[in-house]
Amino acid sequence: MKPTTVAALQEAYDRLQDLASFLYNEAQKALDNRDYIDASLLEARAGKIYEEIESIDVILIEMEER
Repeated sequence: MKPTTVAALQEAYDRLQDLASFLYNEAQKALDNRDYIDASLLEARAGKIYEEIESIDVILIEMEER
């Protein structure tokens, strides 16, 4: 894989980490305000993003092993 592709995946990984963290924090705020439906939605979206982060991480680890 080209270094530019690896760099793009690493940047996407970092950005998605920030986004997932943001959504988890917003979910906690919603819970604190007893907005359970909003909290659930925010947490679910953060979870989906986290799944994508894990997928990118696997690719990056495989690239390091080569």
